Amino acid sequence: MQATAYREMAAAKLNLALHVTGRRADGYHLLDSLVTFADYGDTITVESAAQDAFTLVGRFAPLLANDNPSGNLVLKARDLLRAACLGAGQAAPPVAITLDKTLPVAAGIGGGSADAAATLRVLLKLWDVTLAPHTLQDLALSLGADVPMCLAGVPLRAQGIGEDLTPLATMPHFGLVIGNPLKSVSTPAIFKALTRRDNPPIGALPAGHDPAEWIATLKSLRNDLQPVAESLCPEIGDLCQMIARTGPLMVRMSGSGASCFGLYANRAAALAAEKTLLSEKPDWYFQAGQTISASSVTKPTAQFLAET
Repeated sequence: MQATAYREMAAAKLNLALHVTGRRADGYHLLDSLVTFADYGDTITVESAAQDAFTLVGRFAPLLANDNPSGNLVLKARDLLRAACLGAGQAAPPVAITLDKTLPVAAGIGGGSADAAATLRVLLKLWDVTLAPHTLQDLALSLGADVPMCLAGVPLRAQGIGEDLTPLATMPHFGLVIGNPLKSVSTPAIFKALTRRDNPPIGALPAGHDPAEWIATLKSLRNDLQPVAESLCPEIGDLCQMIARTGPLMVRMSGSGASCFGLYANRAAALAAEKTLLSEKPDWYFQAGQTISASSVTKPTAQFLAET
């Protein structure tokens, strides 16, 4: 009997803007962020099996190969979802999971959070189970602050510590290049070095789909982590300057870095920029593509967002 297999993309996440607006008593920072996703990323493949198995492949798999498997968010997502399914009286039999790791590790573009979210989505299909949206939301948040937004996988505004999600119904798509100097930066170190944690939140957003209006708004915003990240990793500033020379609509660092991105009028412009950037730094990571648009919201995702 042939095993049943499903595949799900773990799309790269972009913080188009990230404002640090406060800090809770437990140490978690409060954020106000505009988030979208690329049309490329890691890939999670799952299939029914006689016993659980996990395989790493892809360009950046060696960076994870020596990590303790128990700390991998893919396996944590599998185990937490299985427990939730069994607790609800639904079956969650053994699975073989393959992670094709094509995105840089610890790069500020979702990474493990996107992989965990994709694992949840694909296992729900394989196991053919349904959980209440609030149960899935709580499960995702227990895996990390970025997992709920990666689970939604659509343009959105994330507030609180990342759990308060509002879909951005009018965000258009853009050509995209993500770059990374393949230098690691410490997220805790960046937050620790912040000199201000009570920055103003994001204001009014465009009501329509006009790309020019969105770009103007995005350029008026910021990533509050970028100045600190650049001081700890000067290559981030160099990378932004390189991307800026290719004629993007805007350039910014994503998350806590070291990944930076350029938005372009279309995919063709992004592909041309990727070629130029790779010729300058062939040993760095560059990937062209396109951001997703608000029209990518599916019915299940819309329901999930509505109940978070």
